[in-house]
Amino acid sequence: MTRVLVVEHDAQCPPAWFGTWLEELGCELDVCRPYAGDALPVATSYGGLVVLGGPMGADDDATHHWIGPVKQLLRGAHATGLPTLGICLGHQLIAAALGGAVTRNPRGQQVGLLDLGWTDAAGADALFGPLATPRRGVQWNDDIVAELPPGATLLAETAHGEAQVVRYGARMWGVQLHPEVDDAVLQPWADEDKGSHETRGIDTDALLDAVRVARAELDEAWRPLAVGFVEQLR
Repeated sequence: MTRVLVVEHDAQCPPAWFGTWLEELGCELDVCRPYAGDALPVATSYGGLVVLGGPMGADDDATHHWIGPVKQLLRGAHATGLPTLGICLGHQLIAAALGGAVTRNPRGQQVGLLDLGWTDAAGADALFGPLATPRRGVQWNDDIVAELPPGATLLAETAHGEAQVVRYGARMWGVQLHPEVDDAVLQPWADEDKGSHETRGIDTDALLDAVRVARAELDEAWRPLAVGFVEQLR
């Protein structure tokens, strides 16, 4: 059984469906919660690394004591070729750790079911090549990776050119979308953002309903990402 280290940044941002899929595929998950006092373990004792999302920023080292150490963990994973997937904040932390830039999206929060805009490079990618067909993913983020670090390859982007999927190394990837969520996971996020959504004319309830209705579509679209990631662990 392959052990996978999962770094969780917030109790409301769990591994959810992605964790369930990994376990169904035979992985043993060690979920580290540094916000709750867990010490970050040495990644070399694991077969893979998943870094989840959270409400904090990738450069909030001063206000969240574990952000700097997680970036150091990611630099080590990059150097050793440890199979790694960063989700939303995790993706942004990889970019920041390796010399890229993360900023607030000047177009405002990206939220809801968005199409993936695959680049030509995606088709040849070891993990995302089989997924580089029309599909949607849930995005719920204020920040974006505005500048890729040296050596990174853009695999998918929005219609406005914002990074959605990036390969950061031979076996390190980041996704701005949330393959792990369902409407139940999103509910507290929606409650937190309800005021700003009302100001922008966004119907939060309709967003959650759309994700609920798309459950089978999202399972079909993103369970293969877990399958492909596990194949990278072998």
